[in-house]
Amino acid sequence: MAEYKKKLSLIVFFLSVLLLVSCGSTGNPGTNTALPDKGSPGNVSAIGTRDSTPVCLVPRADGNLTVQNDIAVIDYSNSDSGYIAASYTGPVSKVKMILIGPDNVKYTYDLHGNGYEFFPLSSGSGAYQVGIYENVSGTNYSTCLFTEFSAGLENEFGPFLYPNQYVNFHADSLTVAKGAELAKSADTDLDVIVNVYNYIISSITYDEAKAADPPTGYTTDVDAILSSGKGICLDYAAVMAAMLRSQGIPTRLEVGYAKDAYHAWISIYTEDTGWLNGLIEFTGNKWTLVDPTFGANNSEKALKKFIGDGSNYVLQKVY
Repeated sequence: MAEYKKKLSLIVFFLSVLLLVSCGSTGNPGTNTALPDKGSPGNVSAIGTRDSTPVCLVPRADGNLTVQNDIAVIDYSNSDSGYIAASYTGPVSKVKMILIGPDNVKYTYDLHGNGYEFFPLSSGSGAYQVGIYENVSGTNYSTCLFTEFSAGLENEFGPFLYPNQYVNFHADSLTVAKGAELAKSADTDLDVIVNVYNYIISSITYDEAKAADPPTGYTTDVDAILSSGKGICLDYAAVMAAMLRSQGIPTRLEVGYAKDAYHAWISIYTEDTGWLNGLIEFTGNKWTLVDPTFGANNSEKALKKFIGDGSNYVLQKVY
């Protein structure tokens, strides 16, 4: 039990290091807070007792439940698995999809016109509205397609195991192969999380130039980030989420604010711990709030004052 608590305190401490493009406004985004090494990252030779074979769920547009017209399709055939698909093939270059679930949180996505894209039903079971909108001029959009449907999730973790537009991977991804390599020595899911984290912080450096002027509607190409070794904080989070999801570990990519800074962090689920939220640390006998990114550049007293009861943190979206 003592060893388990020690692992747990290490794991939950690092999760909020994975911040989005504006994290430089509150700390040094290039600062890495490493966990104790379990071996050379990316060069894991031991074989653990946990099966590290990748489990890459494949989202589909089956065409069984759809609404469509000549240029757009919304396919909710697999809503019970925790996702929907959408495709736009029309002439307009700026197209949005808006998805609203039972919690009334509005998710706005860009559609890129390159076939079906997949989107999580992050709000869980319930009634959803989804629409595709074409840009008319400026910030004005007209409705191209709209529908409503009800989802009854067969697995509450489905939205956070399948790939989607923000966490995009497949069985042949370099990121999936690296995740399997890093998981090979693991005995538990917690070991996998530690190995993946240690590899990412030692192999990816913060891209200051991209962070200063991120592309509009930016989403991550996880393999490109892994190959280049550079990325903004959304990239860190997406790469880690892709590796963990492909190992069957439910992982949420969460976006919101820490006071004035726009952040992205991850939460991870294990059977032993439930959801590990990126803003908490297990000290051995209680849970406390912590943010190691701020901690890298502030005194412990200032850090605890900022974090307080967590009211400075506002979660907006989950992918």
